[in-house]
Amino acid sequence: MYSERPVHPLFTMADLLAGERTEAILHAVQTISGSPNKTVAASYLMRRYGMFTGMQLVQYVLYDEFWNGRPDEFRFGAADEYGNRTVSTYPAISGWVEADPEQPRAAVRKLLEEIDQVIGSLRKGAPISANVLWENVFGFWLWHFHVMLDDPSSEEQARTVLELVKSDDVWAGIHDVCRFRLYLNGRDPSQLLNTTVRTTCCLSKDVPGLMQCGFCPLKKG
Repeated sequence: MYSERPVHPLFTMADLLAGERTEAILHAVQTISGSPNKTVAASYLMRRYGMFTGMQLVQYVLYDEFWNGRPDEFRFGAADEYGNRTVSTYPAISGWVEADPEQPRAAVRKLLEEIDQVIGSLRKGAPISANVLWENVFGFWLWHFHVMLDDPSSEEQARTVLELVKSDDVWAGIHDVCRFRLYLNGRDPSQLLNTTVRTTCCLSKDVPGLMQCGFCPLKKG
């Protein structure tokens, strides 16, 4: 995630949410990442966006901040990272605003609604399960909640947000039950590190330069 404008801009969140350019967006992502098809490209893009959603939770828990900019101020651009050409996120720094720490439900609900919209748009352009895309997000959440719950200075607020994200109520209208609670399967984030927690493959193994992730249900050994 970067705060400046991308040197090589590709599209904006507004483009992605509109759904009219999804196939063109996925073609661009496929070309840049080397993904073999649009399904892999959609999963790849969701993982890149999933990193940002994890940062949203961190910023809210630690600093009472949330990104609330316009969709056209959230840009995606091509970048070189660790020797690989990738697609990264460039949210305008002006979009970070102070959020009420006493109203965590509003912050969590807004984030879930945006993720759901992104998933809906991606599925218009590629044959991919919504569960794959949600689990691409949850992998980052798992790690961030582990870190924040392990820190006495953030543990209380992190626990409050975690319990909200696990509640059916905040998921109403998005899914009939809380997907994140199903992902955790009755366990705390720290208990799931280095385990086969996913029920779906994120397809990273099919992207040149990437490896099969440690959470993959297809992992052998």
